[in-house]
Amino acid sequence: MAVEAKKKMANSITSASENFADRLKSWPERVKTFYNDVRTETRKVTAPSWKEVQATTAVVVVTVFIFGVYFFIIDNLIQKGVSFLYSYFGK
Repeated sequence: MAVEAKKKMANSITSASENFADRLKSWPERVKTFYNDVRTETRKVTAPSWKEVQATTAVVVVTVFIFGVYFFIIDNLIQKGVSFLYSYFGK
């Protein structure tokens, strides 16, 4: 499979050096190849199971909550620090 990818890269590099007319003539074949590659890759895609969806959703919700608490604490510390500096130097 890696050999095919290298061949395609080599073909695309050589096609870049061709003139516009040659590239225009090869356009239908390139579109067909691209479409076939997309179909092949789409067949490899699988949908997650319901348990996987629930697990990843739980991880996201917990992570967002933890980051929310973290940023709330950091924001309050910075706010109190800046307020202290204003009151200290403002007098």
